Amino acid sequence: MSILGQRRRRPGPSVRDRVTEFRDGARLVHEDRVVTEEPLELRVGWPGAPAQRVAVTMRTPGHDFELAAGWLVHEGVTVPEEVRAVRYCTDETLGDLEEFNVVTVDLATQPRTLPAARMVSSACGVCGTDTVHDVLSRAEAVPPVSLSVATVLGLPDRLREEQPGFERTGGIHAAGLFEADGTAVVVREDVGRHNAVDKAIGSRILGRASVPPVLVLSGRIGFELVQKAVVSGVGALVAVGAPTSLAVSLAREADLVLVGFTRGQRFVAYAGADRITD
Repeated sequence: MSILGQRRRRPGPSVRDRVTEFRDGARLVHEDRVVTEEPLELRVGWPGAPAQRVAVTMRTPGHDFELAAGWLVHEGVTVPEEVRAVRYCTDETLGDLEEFNVVTVDLATQPRTLPAARMVSSACGVCGTDTVHDVLSRAEAVPPVSLSVATVLGLPDRLREEQPGFERTGGIHAAGLFEADGTAVVVREDVGRHNAVDKAIGSRILGRASVPPVLVLSGRIGFELVQKAVVSGVGALVAVGAPTSLAVSLAREADLVLVGFTRGQRFVAYAGADRITD
């Protein structure tokens, strides 16, 4: 069962989960905390007009009203003095998981701009479950991938060996595609984690080549990074950072091996632990 399927109350900043930790040759199953990631739909309303959806953003629940007000001002939709009130949406059509994932900002006057680029398709659900199912409908079928403990432990170092930008600056992310035996196929760097993944996958697309089964990341694992892996047919995602709750949920639903905190002689498997061999 996915993390999202276990909860029917207002989301908090973290959730409990069962994980498998590999440390110094031992395999330990225990409870852990995973940072919560859920979609937040932002709507704006003003006198004489019904509230309109302007964006859906991923966030850690908490201070949602502040997030909504700050986002709208920073994106040029409105200015501070025009924000009258912020509230959770009370539409009767919203399900339990959506109740606290939709925020409406009431403005004093019509927004300064609502460009099409900021509008989102009605097919994009604000409930985490809908979001996961939308990705699965576009997922590539991929055979299960098995990795050895030794291979997983060695992947961060192999990724680092292919990071000239990081060696020079210490301030750039990397994403690499690897074979199941740990052989590097392509590594790309970018100041944005998502961009690095797009570059790595894009190199295979432009080269009319198949996508290797393992994606390795230099940072944490958000939902959109797992989404890119699933849609591209990647079978395992390994990172040095932690995953979010929605990333874990999608990985499990997609039968993806998901590993975080890969450092030294330790890593934590959040999904697909049964496909990691000693």
